[in-house]
Amino acid sequence: MARIALDAMGGDFAPKATVAGALMALADLDPAHSIQLVGRTAAIQQQLDALLAGELSAMAPHRPRCSIVEAPDVVEMTDKPSAVVRSRPNSSMAVGLRLQADGESDAFVSAGSTGAQMAASMVLLRLHAGLKRPAIVTLFPSARRPVAVLDSGANVDCSPDELVQFARLGSVYAECVLGRDEPAIGLLSIGEEAEKGNAVTKETHVLLAKSGLNFIGNVEGRDLPAGGTDQQAVDVVVCDGFVGNVLLKFYEAIAPFMIDTLRNAGVPDQMLGQGLKHLDYSEHGGAPLLGVRGVSIIAHGKSSPRAIKNALKVAAQAVDSGMNDVIGQRLSATEPVA
Repeated sequence: MARIALDAMGGDFAPKATVAGALMALADLDPAHSIQLVGRTAAIQQQLDALLAGELSAMAPHRPRCSIVEAPDVVEMTDKPSAVVRSRPNSSMAVGLRLQADGESDAFVSAGSTGAQMAASMVLLRLHAGLKRPAIVTLFPSARRPVAVLDSGANVDCSPDELVQFARLGSVYAECVLGRDEPAIGLLSIGEEAEKGNAVTKETHVLLAKSGLNFIGNVEGRDLPAGGTDQQAVDVVVCDGFVGNVLLKFYEAIAPFMIDTLRNAGVPDQMLGQGLKHLDYSEHGGAPLLGVRGVSIIAHGKSSPRAIKNALKVAAQAVDSGMNDVIGQRLSATEPVA
């Protein structure tokens, strides 16, 4: 059984999109799972009443598995991330994460400020022992199967040993959530040769080669859409958060660009939607913040109800798979990187 706390006030289209996404998720999740809507009770209840009386009336049987947890404050995008827990302790984000820290919830999902969620998760959930930083893992569509890329925005500058830790986190994620056996790990660089890249990349290559992970070597930017090199598929790609976030924003722009280009060429909209569906970020819903002692899922700020629904499903899968426990076990069994 998973109890998932959802920041009902987080995101550009909250609380309607978050409440609708929660109701839609309950229809897909195991009946033993429940959702805690965290935020301003009156606003949440108003949305529940309107949706269940209208467009989502078919979801009424699932309403008993959806509770409301009062949180009168909201984290604004202008708030300083590092001060959120201290300055807004009664915000929907802080209250939602505290539920998990207190053992009253099993996962947290938010489409609010990414920086605030990362900072609050580190303070309230804390990092696994021996870990220096958490990392955001994002699924990138490819010609083979989705590739997990980390870090995709949490850490702008990273040391070689931190990148190796990210590789370990990504390996567990690929095993537990994606169902990949012995995930193939690639290091993003400007060439496939070991000597290519900057000083950090070259040192990281040396460390990964003796890490015990299934390290397949360097991969280039062109290998991500292909899902690997000509010789080898890749499951996890490691890079610092600066490069990862640039890649992520580029990927997010590809689908709209392709749709506009093909539409202008006369391709019917129905064919566009079917052919490019896998490029839509809402299909994957949320990106886990790996490394904290809990499940913290970061959803896109512009998340639609469908994106929220899928983010909640990612959270449930992370809980059901025991991913967080496996991360702790793997890190504790690993000698510190020299």
